[in-house]
Amino acid sequence: MLANTSQMLLRNIADLTGNILIVEPPADELARSLLSELPADSKLSCYTTNAASAQSWQAPDITCYFSALPDFKQQFDTVVIYYPKSKEQLSLTLAAIATALNDSSQLYLVGDNKGGIKSLSSHAEKLGLQAHKLDNAKHCLWYCLNGSLEKLAKPVFSKQQFTITQAAQQTTLEVCSVAGVFNHGKLDSGTALLLNHLQHITKGSVLDFGCGCGVIGAYLKKINSEISLYCSDVSALATEATEHTLRANNLQGTVITADGLPAQPASFDHIVSNPPFHTGIKTDYSISEAFISQSKTRLNAGGSLTLVANSHLAYQTLLEQTFGKVAVLAKANGFVIYQVIKR
Repeated sequence: MLANTSQMLLRNIADLTGNILIVEPPADELARSLLSELPADSKLSCYTTNAASAQSWQAPDITCYFSALPDFKQQFDTVVIYYPKSKEQLSLTLAAIATALNDSSQLYLVGDNKGGIKSLSSHAEKLGLQAHKLDNAKHCLWYCLNGSLEKLAKPVFSKQQFTITQAAQQTTLEVCSVAGVFNHGKLDSGTALLLNHLQHITKGSVLDFGCGCGVIGAYLKKINSEISLYCSDVSALATEATEHTLRANNLQGTVITADGLPAQPASFDHIVSNPPFHTGIKTDYSISEAFISQSKTRLNAGGSLTLVANSHLAYQTLLEQTFGKVAVLAKANGFVIYQVIKR
């Protein structure tokens, strides 16, 4: 299966020459397609912050840079960037790859029309760059990008203070985040609601799944120092942000970048989450189904799964199908807090 954006890239494969870098691609079959269609003298690399995408680019003939901040050992003749969901992330991605370009490198962007790429020309102009549309098909656009990347700011994990009130007591966290990571710049309303319904978690092993910048896990560890905290996310940017958040608050926890629940530890007493439900710009229930199914397998007997979700999403049905009885702890501002216990 290929995303529409990857199909658009293959439609323009003639633009890809020499030493090629693909940046932040989806987790699809693009790597296999490129290996079979590119000239034999081409060299293929990938830079991604997503564990699922990194897995799809594992091949003997491909160099995969999987990290929050890449350390490139080479320069590239052609670079293709997938337009990010967060516009703010584009300038950081461009800054991160700047050292991998030379004066003759060709830089392209591909994106879905619904993902905001239609505004790329004005966006690029604000960054001191020029974007030129080359192709329009499959509800996607293909651009080339010209200009110097030297003045773009390097990715910085900025700090904000979040004040959380629970049972009339205030807890202040110093949260470190970066563009493209959930809860960047402000506390999400769903997360804030979830934090007010975690009083049952006082000890044991706790997983903050889809941790983003680590707000949920850091909060739980700060008010309950005896818990064994684990935080996981598919994004290396997110887990790097969580590491910064824990250090900023002098908290101990194990942070893991993984597609799905981390392999270790084998089981948990509690899992908490404001879970992702998108693949790119599309709602994707397969992520939720896998997460809920894995949670039941990995929870200890009597363990809890507590999560927040948008009220229009079918989480209650998914939870009932897997766990049976589901408790609704709260509803507010378009969000619902669900809790299930493993029997």
